[in-house]
Amino acid sequence: MALVLNEEQSMLRDSARGLISDKAPVAHLRQLRDGKDATGFCVAAGVVMEEIGRTLMPSPFLSTAVLAASALSRGGSAAQKSEHLPKIANGSLLAALAIDEGAKHRPLQTQMAAVRAGNGFRLSGAKAFVVDGHTADLLIVAARTAGAAGERDGLTLFLVDPKSKGIETERTAMVDSHNAARIEFSNVEVNADGVLGEVDHGGALLEGVLNIGRGAVASEMVGLSEEVFSRTVGYLKERKQFGKLIGEFQALQHRAAQLYIEIEITRAAVLKALQTLDGNFDNAGAAVAVAKARAGSTATLAVQEGVQMHGGMGMTDQFDIGFFMKRARVCQELFGDNNFHADQLARMKNY
Repeated sequence: MALVLNEEQSMLRDSARGLISDKAPVAHLRQLRDGKDATGFCVAAGVVMEEIGRTLMPSPFLSTAVLAASALSRGGSAAQKSEHLPKIANGSLLAALAIDEGAKHRPLQTQMAAVRAGNGFRLSGAKAFVVDGHTADLLIVAARTAGAAGERDGLTLFLVDPKSKGIETERTAMVDSHNAARIEFSNVEVNADGVLGEVDHGGALLEGVLNIGRGAVASEMVGLSEEVFSRTVGYLKERKQFGKLIGEFQALQHRAAQLYIEIEITRAAVLKALQTLDGNFDNAGAAVAVAKARAGSTATLAVQEGVQMHGGMGMTDQFDIGFFMKRARVCQELFGDNNFHADQLARMKNY
């Protein structure tokens, strides 16, 4: 399969770019940050993650339309799908994936206990870094119904109403001015209808959903990297030093050319991962790990080069380049950093 977008996909990209650039430019994120907005996103539909990355658009697209919808579509019962998916489609329901419990993404280290009680379970523990968790109408929570931390077996996913008794939610503003939440669960009751997928065997479902999220975040980082590159090249063509445009200096030309090459290679890796998710979902783990790790490295390179080539101006809050650097750092950590995915690949090779 060719590693380029087909005609229909290109039309979707162009439509999304026009919509997002008009409705949610970087200035929109700056406004939310300066106003300490507690919601942290504008309503948007029909967008793709790469275009979101270009403007740093704070949107529930990832948490709701990608992660939650995928979890429900792949693991939900007929009743769960009919109840929640139409609401996600019409924008009336926001959902969030509550997985991580520590500073790093380690889904198999889940320790939150789900103890059988009556017709259901009681959940106790805490989740951190829950993207859009403070505004969610529905939480998809990973808890341990059996086994010990580090084991794939024994994980179960639950659909939880965030207004349930025993839940406390604290909004936390991330370094990139997007919002997440820390959520405490204290003997939260969930009936049997709230189980998403199979009890004790939610590990495979969770990994599949996370791989979809990783592909989406990798796409966002491609868009972010390309936008930073475009802004940086534009600056090189305008800024003068010693009577010459700095873009005429060969050293900077070489660095810009190398960054362009890195972005294009990463774009191909990410597209390959997305194609594999579509065509061979159960065996997409390796392609997704490569794409997510490489996208993180490329985004880091792009923002570092962008700041350096902008000189002292790049370090000021007046320039938007700093927003891209902060978002790149968050995206690197989201659903696993480079080290996490290198470990994933090593395990796959050993198996």
